[in-house]
Amino acid sequence: MISNEELAEFLFPDVKETIDDLENRYPVRTLPEGAQVTRFAPSPTGFLHTGSLFTALISYTVAKQSKGVYFFRLEDTDTKRTIEGSGDLLVDQLEQFGIIADEGFVRGENIGNYGPYRQSDRKMIYRTVIKELVRRGRAYPDFCTPEDLDAIRKAHEASKVLPGYYGVYARDRNLSNDERVARINNGTPYVIRFYSNGDHDRKTKFTDAIRGEIELQDNDTDVVILKSDGLPTYHFAHVCDDHFMRTTMITRGEEWIPSTPIHLDMFRALGWKAPKYAHLPSIMKLDHGNKRKLSKRKDVEAAVSYFLDAGYPTEALKTYLMSIANSSFEEWAMANKTFEIARFPFSIKKMSLEGALFDIDKLNYFSKEIIARMPIDDELKMVDAWAKAHEESTAKRIDADPAYFKKILNIEKDRKTPRKDYAKFSDIYPLVKFFFEDEYDQMLKAGFSFKEGLPKEEVAALLKDIKGALPFGVEENVWFDALKAVGVAHGFAANNKDYKANPEAYKGSVSDVAEILRVALVGSPISPNLHEVIEILGKDVVNARLDKVIATL
Repeated sequence: MISNEELAEFLFPDVKETIDDLENRYPVRTLPEGAQVTRFAPSPTGFLHTGSLFTALISYTVAKQSKGVYFFRLEDTDTKRTIEGSGDLLVDQLEQFGIIADEGFVRGENIGNYGPYRQSDRKMIYRTVIKELVRRGRAYPDFCTPEDLDAIRKAHEASKVLPGYYGVYARDRNLSNDERVARINNGTPYVIRFYSNGDHDRKTKFTDAIRGEIELQDNDTDVVILKSDGLPTYHFAHVCDDHFMRTTMITRGEEWIPSTPIHLDMFRALGWKAPKYAHLPSIMKLDHGNKRKLSKRKDVEAAVSYFLDAGYPTEALKTYLMSIANSSFEEWAMANKTFEIARFPFSIKKMSLEGALFDIDKLNYFSKEIIARMPIDDELKMVDAWAKAHEESTAKRIDADPAYFKKILNIEKDRKTPRKDYAKFSDIYPLVKFFFEDEYDQMLKAGFSFKEGLPKEEVAALLKDIKGALPFGVEENVWFDALKAVGVAHGFAANNKDYKANPEAYKGSVSDVAEILRVALVGSPISPNLHEVIEILGKDVVNARLDKVIATL
């Protein structure tokens, strides 16, 4: 009769280390009291999901505010879904958001003392632990084929019992070790399963850091822990990794709540203390009146690259996500006149239990506030960097005359309540293209629309007199008084109050005069502060434009 000890040696003759060796290699971290060790552990299967950024932000914030450690682990054991290079892309995008790991797998290198930080490089760690589980009788080789598993599933359906590989339905859990060795010697493919002592008629309780006490059905499923390709499953790998990397809090999506009893079962089987779990709410989308999780396939907002391509400042998206994380954030931001999330006293206990609907309007609000408050030199630098990566035509405009573009961005910026036109950098050029003569000429060619009911001849006469009277290099009130005087001379009311009191006596008000001038210079009744626009354009350009418009009337 082959013993469990002999079976373990037969299955893993290459494994010479023990769990004790691993415990010594990866000692308990020496950190301040209350410090949390957190991680972001994505699979390299594509782009950075907005929900993943949310998870990483929470993990990072918890670690930093507790003076702990945040690390990056690449979970690449699902070789069929792995996309080459996506791990580096994930790291690069996180770094753009200032989420930089203290330790981890970074561009092919392991930084830190608890690595390797890529699961495919940790095979011997998993094999060492599984060998010990086999030795204890808590893991075994299973020879079921896909057809066998399908037959077991059909038996579940016929008997109307819970599905899963457990109890009497765990076909190979009670094979003798002699039979197991014989089958392996005959070349029969196999996986390694965890031998659960659980009972689904009992309950497992654990305290979630966000949701409080959760009670779920006990795990009794003999889940696969080592696949036929020699790589572990997520369930097992994360238990080993988070133990030996000394993770104290696991932040992950709420979709993993039902799997938690499996993980706790494994921690118990190994005699390890489980980390705290914090299951984060999902970011939702309203679809035909129904809430659903933000989808990679259906929603452009699901990809972080969408926001980077559009030119949202990374701080804006982080700020929006923090407002989802803690409902008290907006009140704090208003009271402290800042959106610096590093200063916000984040509390994982105050996280919502319900998934928040993704709100593009709220993101735009935060983004406008953040762009408006940026120092002008920082804004120019960021717009230029974004344009070079995403909008070459705008980059060329900036490079041609950075000082000129800086003036454009600086319109109404140094005021107590700065102008908030731009939610993202891609908004900027369409709103300011009139500053460039080739663009202006194209707009003029398409035609300008002036005040309805005012004859073209009167518009031309008004613009001609404005051209002769408009002062440059003066304060805005002086400039506006000059404009008002021309308007009054042409039959316009000096203010809106007079015009509304007696509209028949006037051609309009001074507001209409300003709008006529605005349309003539920028091609639209809407623009940034007209006085500042005129000062940036300068006398020669303003007069040349007025001449062009007058010639078309």
